[in-house]
Amino acid sequence: MGNDRYQSPLSERYASKEMQYIFSPDMKFRTWRKLWIALAETEKELGLNITDEQIKELKAHAEDINYEVAKEREKVVRHDVMSHVYAYGQQCPKAKGIIHLGATSCYVGDNTDIIVMSEALKLVKTKLVNVIDELSRFADTYKSQPTLAFTHFQPAQPTTVGKRATLWMQEFLMDLEDLEYVLSTLKLLGSKGTTGTQASFLELFDGNQEKIDRIDPMIAEKMGFDACYPVSGQTYSRKVDTRVLNVLAGIAASAHKFSNDIRLLQHLKEVEEPFEKTQIGSSAMAYKRNPMRSERIASLSRYVMIDALNPAITSATQWFERTLDDSANKRLSVPEGFLAVDGILDLCLNVVDGLVVYPKVIEKRLLSELPFMATENIMMDAVKAGGDRQELHERIRELSMEAGRNVKERGLDNNLLELIAEDPAFNMSLEDLKETMDPAKYVGRSKVQVEAFLEKVIAPVLERNKELLGVKAEITV
Repeated sequence: MGNDRYQSPLSERYASKEMQYIFSPDMKFRTWRKLWIALAETEKELGLNITDEQIKELKAHAEDINYEVAKEREKVVRHDVMSHVYAYGQQCPKAKGIIHLGATSCYVGDNTDIIVMSEALKLVKTKLVNVIDELSRFADTYKSQPTLAFTHFQPAQPTTVGKRATLWMQEFLMDLEDLEYVLSTLKLLGSKGTTGTQASFLELFDGNQEKIDRIDPMIAEKMGFDACYPVSGQTYSRKVDTRVLNVLAGIAASAHKFSNDIRLLQHLKEVEEPFEKTQIGSSAMAYKRNPMRSERIASLSRYVMIDALNPAITSATQWFERTLDDSANKRLSVPEGFLAVDGILDLCLNVVDGLVVYPKVIEKRLLSELPFMATENIMMDAVKAGGDRQELHERIRELSMEAGRNVKERGLDNNLLELIAEDPAFNMSLEDLKETMDPAKYVGRSKVQVEAFLEKVIAPVLERNKELLGVKAEITV
């Protein structure tokens, strides 16, 4: 493509070749031809006058699409499906008269859309499973590494780096469950005619209801599906697109949350996304290491979450058996949602695979806040040694406020332990107090929770999907 026209960044910069192929003209029009073959075979098997020679001719040209012929024909007839029927007929003169027999445009258009979305969901599933796998390794590695937890982005009771990673994983796992459910419910439209009544087949099969009932199941089987939707207008319900795009929006939301946390941690210098040796962080500030991949995850994720509104509104505004105000929207919203999510998951794979953890920075920040969090333990120890609980509570409150002022107003280190050691009410030495400062004492059941989550929840999912594992992401820019 030349540099004198718009190029989609989704294909040029973000999405993989595999996802781009799924939404390519080749995939679309080859699927159209497979559907025409499936229809002709079904009609022949049910007794229509279609020959083996005609089927053989159709199969011989299933892959070599004569795009130029179709393009020229569309200029004349202004109809994409009939243009391709014509082009296929030019290659298959013997079968020309039976291509698309009894069908309407949605037979190829809508069935292909379902097939394409199904293949795209399978690719998304593969990458999602691999993100969960990468995160599981990260969580296991750092399950015992204490770190300061935050609520409201204010210091809170410590957790571990691995435990925090399980929170990301759990959200991606919910997305996987949603994806698997929606994928398992996808059905073909089948061949139901212009308003979904199969009226044309009543004519073709002389009113033989039994034969007409067999058309959709036979087409579904030939195309690798379990069934067709039992009823339809001219199209499959656009509610299907809504369900599919909602799965993508869910993945985007999970990825966005993950990327936000990484960006905040990188600001704290506790965890960093991978940064290549020759990578430039800023054109002006040579020292910068910006979390640009996590930022891109957030950027693309917002696009996908908003994109999910398109099929929802389209579904809501379809009139009766169909209108055509869905077509142009579907051509944009569905492929671009998938291309963007593909790029998001590749970025997630890349980021998780190369996450850098800085334990010394984590420990320093944790220790600077830990004295405040250890006050309850310190108070209990002082009570055991004979102190008055209510008096000690008030003293520790006052000393905490003083230490807080020293940090915030004077820029000093947290000296709460020193203040407590100097207070005779506590009768504890600085050494005694420092012994209570082991971060591992304050992370609760973090390690146990990580191990249980990985063993009982994640391991079965990875085992069930082991043939999908081992994917590595290629980031273009």
